[in-house]
Amino acid sequence: MIAMPGAPSDRDAARTLRSEEMVLLVDTKGRRYLVTLATGAEFHSHAGFIAHDELIGSSAGRVVRSTRGARYTVVRPTLSDYVLKMPRGAQVIYPKDIGPLLMIADIGPGVRVLESGVGSGALSMAMLRSGAEIVGYELRDDFALRAQRNVTSFLGAEAAERYRVEVRDCYDGIDAVDVDRVVLDLPEPWRVVGPAEGALLPGGMLVAYTPSITQATRLREELDRSAFAMAETVEVLLRGWHIEGQAVRPDHRMVAHTGFLTHARLLEA
Repeated sequence: MIAMPGAPSDRDAARTLRSEEMVLLVDTKGRRYLVTLATGAEFHSHAGFIAHDELIGSSAGRVVRSTRGARYTVVRPTLSDYVLKMPRGAQVIYPKDIGPLLMIADIGPGVRVLESGVGSGALSMAMLRSGAEIVGYELRDDFALRAQRNVTSFLGAEAAERYRVEVRDCYDGIDAVDVDRVVLDLPEPWRVVGPAEGALLPGGMLVAYTPSITQATRLREELDRSAFAMAETVEVLLRGWHIEGQAVRPDHRMVAHTGFLTHARLLEA
């Protein structure tokens, strides 16, 4: 049903910024500030402050000015924005690798994932938003707690219900069975190849993110000796372009190497 002019609608309500909602403030130099709105609170910077009450009840996509006249564009943060700005302890897998990983692992609604090395929850959030159900293994209590908080903060309670993090060492084995994917962000993923064989359903996939090629090589050697097949390793490079009138050229800086993505499928015994 199309709402009549002047009549309130669910779409109108969705456009309205609310207290306890996150917004991204972007200044004229492209600097980004992640802010959780709260009644009576203020966002402060070197350029003055903005009252949260000025934003609550208004719409995203507008430009506001601070008390000293600085301009900020107000938008809702994307998952990529949140990953780069969220509270974290461990280094995160960057969005340029998360996107391809979701496609490589074919993450979708109902896919059961064993994730080890959840860190601050960046990859967890992407998989949860794609509909996955995740059991995470994490060595550190503080990282496990931070990941769960980040998931709840950005995705809400429904996603958090599909996310369970256990404080344990994946190298000691995997208790989960009949999972569809094993996703690893660990220093020695080759040590998990054996346990993954027992946890995965036939045809299931192991996917590992490794910063160095020596780690990827060691993993591939172990996969070659296992029941896994169809192994591949890829690297994703990201280069932006400067486009301003007739001045068109690659950016001087690019996000080149961050890590390698290795994946393989488990064959039926």
